[in-house]
Formats: sequence, C-alpha cells, structure tokens
Amino acid sequence: MNVDVTALPGIGVRKDFEARSGRRIGVVDHRDGAIDLIVSKLDDPDACLAQIPLTADEAAVLANLLGAPQLVAQLREDHRDMPGITTRQLHIGNESPYEGRTLGETGMRTRTKASIVAVMRAGQLHPSPGPDFTFTADDMLVVVGTPDGLDAASKILTHG
Repeated sequence: MNVDVTALPGIGVRKDFEARSGRRIGVVDHRDGAIDLIVSKLDDPDACLAQIPLTADEAAVLANLLGAPQLVAQLREDHRDMPGITTRQLHIGNESPYEGRTLGETGMRTRTKASIVAVMRAGQLHPSPGPDFTFTADDMLVVVGTPDGLDAASKILTHG
C-alpha cells in the first residue's frame, strides 16, 4: 500500500493512503506539533469529510489500537498449527497495579506460563521486552500462552 506524503506550505505535512472504499485516510502533522486525523469525501479525494484534532496521547492510543491487532493476527497465524497456544492483547490501564512497574515484577511467565512477546506503546513496537521493561498506562501487551494462562495473565495485570 502506498502512502502519499504532501508538503503543506506553512502548515506541515499530509500523509495519507487510499482505502478500499476509495476514501483517502491519513494525518496532517502540523509544524507546531499538532496532529489531525483526516478522511476524504468519497467523490472528492482532495476534500475532507472529517478532520479530527488529536492530542499526542490520543494519537498514541489510536496507533496502539491499530497496530496491536495486526501483530496479534500475525502471531495467531504463526501458531495455527500449535493446538492449545494462542495470542491475546492485554492492556495496561491507569488502574493496573503494574503501571509504572517492570515486566519482571509481574512474575508473569512463572505465575501463568504465558509470555509477553511485545509491547505497543505510542505506535512503537517494543519486541521481546526484558524483565527491566517498565510498563506505562495505555501500553498494549501481546501475550502468548494457553487460554488458561492468558486468562490468568489478564487477572494479574488488572488486579495484581
């Protein structure tokens, strides 16, 4: 898929692509650091149907929502011939007892036999995080294990 990058003099840069629907979807990165999510009109790809200003935190959450499912889908495909092994996304919320704490402090693998194989944060993938990796609110964890292990991992991340 091609991403078109267009300089917007005095404003910033527009980055967008054409979706299967024919609409163009993208972002405008403003020179002042502002970010807008944009969606074109169906009949005029140069005209915006919607322009939604996003804070940096909102852009990061959106990136996590869009990026983590693709990684999980790929891992599920990779594990399809391994019965009993599955992949799930688990979220670190503001109320998680592990927000601001390290992966090692969870004791995840020892307690559940599930492994945290990646963390999506602010649109950035952190593969194979080590025990010293510190979680922050809105991290999206990609966890591999048995269904029971994944249920236990979810409870740990939510309740401790």
